[in-house]
Amino acid sequence: MSDTMTLKERYKRTIDYFAVNRPVAETELVYYDPFELLVAVILSAQCTDKRVNMITPALLRRYPDARSMAEAEPSEIFEFIKSCSYPNNKAKHLSGMSKMLLNEFDGKVPSDPSLLQRLPGVGRKTANVIASVVFRKPVMAVDTHVFRVSVRIGLTINAKTPMNAELQLTKNIPEELIHQAHHWLILHGRYICKARNPLCDQCGLTEFCKYYCKKKKTRENRC
Repeated sequence: MSDTMTLKERYKRTIDYFAVNRPVAETELVYYDPFELLVAVILSAQCTDKRVNMITPALLRRYPDARSMAEAEPSEIFEFIKSCSYPNNKAKHLSGMSKMLLNEFDGKVPSDPSLLQRLPGVGRKTANVIASVVFRKPVMAVDTHVFRVSVRIGLTINAKTPMNAELQLTKNIPEELIHQAHHWLILHGRYICKARNPLCDQCGLTEFCKYYCKKKKTRENRC
């Protein structure tokens, strides 16, 4: 079935599966307002959500908003985040981001991805996460999980870059479901469709998954 299914059918089957089997799909980062999520997402670059959630409580108790964080030196912020990856760079990003929020956005996190990308430490993926999670914008943040899962299932065709995958996904997923689909794909990649040793025996998409079909054919050819 994997080889004969149309792209439209593939998207429908995938969406239908997740709608039933993972109706609630949200970020695993703990946050209480847009600023807290922005801080957490900046920290999450090449760092697990679990580690970020261990770091942010003390950090945000000390610097709960853009104004208080903008007044801190990067070296002071560093002391709170030194257990995450690249703490020196991230301390500088958090400091610069807070200053720009204060000076150019009245301390408020903008909802427009293009404005978000002006902030230090905020690239396209981070901007799309904030715009999608907080403001329910129909944008798709493509991280390694989203990229891998969409390629394996066959939702993207010849996608060589995250941008290419993003364009294909947002074109084919109904606009009102894009923010949720982002979490569906991330969580599926994190817990089932892992980079190494994917748990295909626990996946309900194997009937039409291109990766599984190819793996099955390879295994059968060896018999």
